[in-house]
Amino acid sequence: MTPDSQGWLDVGDTRLYYESFGDGTPLVLLHGNGEDGRLFASQVALFCNQYRVITIDSRGHGKSPRGTAPYSLQQMATDLGAALIALDIDHCHLLGFSDGGNIALLYALRDTSRLCTLTLVGANLDPGGVKAQTQLLVCLGVCLCQLFAFSAKARHSRDTLRLMLREPHIAPAQLAAIATPTLVVAGQNDVIKESHTRLIAQSLPNARLDILPDADHFALVKQPDIFNAVVDDFLAAHTH
Repeated sequence: MTPDSQGWLDVGDTRLYYESFGDGTPLVLLHGNGEDGRLFASQVALFCNQYRVITIDSRGHGKSPRGTAPYSLQQMATDLGAALIALDIDHCHLLGFSDGGNIALLYALRDTSRLCTLTLVGANLDPGGVKAQTQLLVCLGVCLCQLFAFSAKARHSRDTLRLMLREPHIAPAQLAAIATPTLVVAGQNDVIKESHTRLIAQSLPNARLDILPDADHFALVKQPDIFNAVVDDFLAAHTH
């Protein structure tokens, strides 16, 4: 789809690329590790009929330069706050996938005043929430990139993958501070441990949990009709 508007958002040491589709209450979408806003093609196509859907490329992802500030999920949460201000958004639905969900959580722990709802898709509170086989594959990816560290692209890929091994670090008790209505979603065969996803939902005071049957981490891409229906139902219940 062709965006209704697109451009760059100043977040201090760098700028973030965004695209905007449709009108209505803003629905901000945050992609995962190593991805960009194009991940959400199936969600944009549906939700732009009801909402102003905004995709943002995190620093060092997609069209957004890495900048000079620390390359961390905490910094990306800071960037998100600056991006919402730059977009003049005073209220929105926020949906984050994978590391995007972790960024959304880190942002919500700082400020929920702009959030109508929060949707966390395949998120985790700490690296231990990721299944061991996935962590091993990420470790192998980091090692492979290190072998080619003479290449700037390989070094950047290494640093991006390391985010999954090192962050986030959120205590379940911290989630009690987030009263925003929250949808916690994961696939039955997700790379995130189901017990960990359930812990997130149980630790949030106003959360709904959906474990999608026969789905993996990428249900939003592979089974968009099922995924979108769950999100649509949740958003509709909290859109006035």
